[in-house]
Amino acid sequence: MPSYSPVLADLIDKFRALPGIGTKSAVRLAFHVLNMTEEEVADFARALTEAKSKLGLCSVCSNISDSERCGVCGDSSRDPGIICVVENPRDVPSFERIKEYTGVYHVLHGVISPLDGIGPDDLKIRELLARAAGGSVKEMIVATGSTVEGEATAMYIAKLVKPLGVTVSRIAYGMPVGGELEYADEMTLFKALEGRREM
Repeated sequence: MPSYSPVLADLIDKFRALPGIGTKSAVRLAFHVLNMTEEEVADFARALTEAKSKLGLCSVCSNISDSERCGVCGDSSRDPGIICVVENPRDVPSFERIKEYTGVYHVLHGVISPLDGIGPDDLKIRELLARAAGGSVKEMIVATGSTVEGEATAMYIAKLVKPLGVTVSRIAYGMPVGGELEYADEMTLFKALEGRREM
């Protein structure tokens, strides 16, 4: 970026490296940072470093948490016998918006995708099976996306979990094929949960 100073060009590059941020957005963000006060920049930098150092994975469900157990797993009013299996931590708040789901979650951190070199061992499937084998899980709702990889992952999980005596269901999709759960509205997700079918 010859028209920018090396320092500004570096800042733009850092923003451009973020997912979904193109060059125009990166430039806009960089100039926004330049217009922030020293205190605002320091606060922003603190939030970034604190998130990186203090956030980890819940020891039960693998969701993002700042303590050993996330808020859902630590909530005694939730039903640990029903586990909603999702692809990413971003999907949990989507279901939490519904306010109707009272079970718990398990975050896989991706889907099986041989083309991308992602196999079952790269996901949190082993941890999911350990939970299912504990004897207290009645139902597992597989809420992976409606992509080919999401469907293949759902079938793989069902094949492993059903022999353990756990009912495995798949959310219904009133969503476009390939749609992302995090962008679905509350009613669509509620209907998807309500209309789940056994696998």
